[in-house]
Amino acid sequence: MIHDYCIIGGGIVGLATARALLARTPGASLILLEKETALGQHQTGHNSGVIHSGIYYAPGSFKARLCREGAARTKEFCQQHAIAYEDRGKMIVATRPDEVPRLDALYDRAGENGIRAELISGEEITAREPNVTGLKGIFVPEAAIVNYTDLLHAMAAEIIAQGAEIRYATQPRAIVEGGNSVTVTTDSGVIEARRLIACAGLQSDRVAKMAGLDLDLRIVPFRGEYYRLAPRRNDVVRAMIYPVPEPGLPFLGTHLTPMIDGSVTVGPNAMLGFAREGYPKFSVNLRDSLDMVSFPGFWSSIRQFIKPGLNELGNSLFKSRYLRECQRYCPDLELSDLTPMTCGIRAQAVMKDGTMQSDFVFRNTDRMLHVCNAPSPAATSALPIGDMIADRVLAA
Repeated sequence: MIHDYCIIGGGIVGLATARALLARTPGASLILLEKETALGQHQTGHNSGVIHSGIYYAPGSFKARLCREGAARTKEFCQQHAIAYEDRGKMIVATRPDEVPRLDALYDRAGENGIRAELISGEEITAREPNVTGLKGIFVPEAAIVNYTDLLHAMAAEIIAQGAEIRYATQPRAIVEGGNSVTVTTDSGVIEARRLIACAGLQSDRVAKMAGLDLDLRIVPFRGEYYRLAPRRNDVVRAMIYPVPEPGLPFLGTHLTPMIDGSVTVGPNAMLGFAREGYPKFSVNLRDSLDMVSFPGFWSSIRQFIKPGLNELGNSLFKSRYLRECQRYCPDLELSDLTPMTCGIRAQAVMKDGTMQSDFVFRNTDRMLHVCNAPSPAATSALPIGDMIADRVLAA
């Protein structure tokens, strides 16, 4: 049997793409391959559960537009499928004088992006969040929290109801593109499809190279290490509390986030990883490490970020240093409040020149589309990203 579509990757981008393809071509034959025994075992299942507003992104940019649309559609999807989400709002807090001009610039950016935001004083910060202190803040009321795994399962149920097949524990071993189809060889057999779409996240560069593409990038894993606050601190904040992002870094800083299950997490930091899927601390995978250090762009990138990298390493090694990052805006947190939690691992595409790619990267052939970089806020933006990928596939 030749399928119309084969999708590699059972994260939220892969499922949103499957959903969008079936909406455009009802009755099409679609198979989705997931190498794990369940969906969302990597980036989708290990993120901070935030529905982002888009305040950080350049006005008029692709990411800003996708995030705004994605946030609205994610909430609409939750309402349609009775998935719990909460509009808690996001408070970005400047705690040092040098952060205030950057905070003001973020506020201006919110207006240019059409995002509702309120500039608040230090006194107003504490009035709204008694355990939080700062010099000045921005409050974005439409930022929300959700469990993205719940969305993933609802999307899976939708596509299965339309005749799609999800095949678990199925990993591609070879991909060959022919004139009329793409053949994917797996341990459990051969799959043939007219179009292949790879949404392979942490393995996206390897899947693309397996398919014969010549890539100018490499996936570098960054560990986002979290702590969960002790249950006695579950009411420490109501809104999400974020620091002002450091200029030039692609990460948002260590933040306090209420979760949809009632707990509160703190994190993540951004620590270079040596295993793409190694979640325990100090995980090392020899193949992953060699792939990374043998890529010239890796060393160019590292040289640009030596100082923040050493700071993140210190925060990773010493819990007391990690705590001090949080105490900048929530000073009454204590070491005993920080309890263990599984980390997340972000797939960061690094280009040959050392640039950390902050936008989406697609690589196309006649019958394949590979998503080689789907940066944050990919979970928030998954539904419009799926539409965009489906439109690209159908236009090819």
